[in-house]
Amino acid sequence: MSRRRRRDAGDQLSLSFLDCICCGFGAIILLLVLTKIGEPRALEQSKQDLEALVARLQEELFEIRGETNVLNRDLTAKQEQLSTERARIARLAGDFSKIQGELMASRQSSEVAGIVEGRLLAAQQELSEEMKRLLALSQQRRRAPEAPVGGIPIDSEYIIFIIDTSGSMQRYAWPAVLQKMTQTLDAYPRVKGIQVMNDMGQYMYSRYAGQWIPDTPARRRAILRRLRGWEPFSNSSPVEGIERAIRTYAAPDKKISLYVFGDEFTGPSISAVVDEVDSVNQKGANGERPVRIHAIGFPVMFGPIGAPDRTGERFASLMRVLCERNGGTFVALNTTSP
Repeated sequence: MSRRRRRDAGDQLSLSFLDCICCGFGAIILLLVLTKIGEPRALEQSKQDLEALVARLQEELFEIRGETNVLNRDLTAKQEQLSTERARIARLAGDFSKIQGELMASRQSSEVAGIVEGRLLAAQQELSEEMKRLLALSQQRRRAPEAPVGGIPIDSEYIIFIIDTSGSMQRYAWPAVLQKMTQTLDAYPRVKGIQVMNDMGQYMYSRYAGQWIPDTPARRRAILRRLRGWEPFSNSSPVEGIERAIRTYAAPDKKISLYVFGDEFTGPSISAVVDEVDSVNQKGANGERPVRIHAIGFPVMFGPIGAPDRTGERFASLMRVLCERNGGTFVALNTTSP
């Protein structure tokens, strides 16, 4: 009987233990369930917060990129402006050095001229009466300032050179061009202004565009030096240079002579050029034109008789008419040798 009670007591103990274990597992499961119910809400809120943060950071990134592009463009513009200013400064420094050299040369020339003048005065004081008489007679026989040289009047106060810088002139006639340029300048001991352009109307000295180059011995030497290597583009037609010179510099109160150096005319019509020059260089009340046109033809582009492209003869025909109608003289050279 006692053995059965002990068995019943053991069975009850086992059931009670299993109940406790099951209740514990149930409590744990209930806790897990409650935890999972609150967790999605927290995750959703955290996700929304993170998305808002990412959107705000993206907006800030776009703003920073936009500001960076603007700053880069400004920096590029400033760098280009800096490069331009540096090039301008270098060019001005070169011009300044050139002007300094010309100024020193002019001063030296003035000093030499002063010394020579002093010696001449001293020598003149030592002349005898007979020598003074001979000197006065010689001075009387000198040509008048307005007397023509080679048929070209030299009474102008301003002179403009229109020089054909085409390849044919550069290759075959340039030494003669330098010689004729020197001779023409020597024929005018002193003028109020000089200007040099090519047949396209391009200035030898761009800083004197629309102005007159001052006439000094140093400036004349500088013009001749520059002419030796001056090679701007040319279309082998003096029309553009002539018209630009007249339109820019013609004035009723100035005596101006225009000298054209060239070897050919490639334009379509001689009569059209003559009419155009007549319209821009009209006669004044005194019956004279404001700009006198002279020309020197260099015998480079002369083909055989009957050749289809005789641009040398066309240049001679054009300039002969222009010089005649504008109070000037046309000189045709028979050689390109200086």
